[in-house]
Amino acid sequence: MHATAQSPAAEDIDQTPPDVATMRATVDRLLDPATPTEPAPAADEVATLTLRLRGHLAVVMPEVERLAGSPPESVAQYCALACLGEARGKLRAQPSPAPGGDLAYARRLARALWALCDHYEALQPAD
Repeated sequence: MHATAQSPAAEDIDQTPPDVATMRATVDRLLDPATPTEPAPAADEVATLTLRLRGHLAVVMPEVERLAGSPPESVAQYCALACLGEARGKLRAQPSPAPGGDLAYARRLARALWALCDHYEALQPAD
């Protein structure tokens, strides 16, 4: 007999908001303008950061999409949806095989994540 996994009920899904501070700290490791002379991360760290960025994007993208609404009703919501499209495109892309391609790809993901964090914060309902 094989058991099949059932989809979790809405009340069982983790409702913890995205940890934007942690996401931004990951981005800072790749894009921190305060330390432009700091050497680029080593190749193994770039690979780890890329995986982390992809995971962060997987967490924040559905939240931004939910906050942007369907259909969007404001310029901010339209901009957030456009940013989501850009992020999806970057996630589908592959790093260039040229030297530094992995780092450039990670930095593109980092910029997309930073922008989505901005949209996530901007679209939060007023208390």
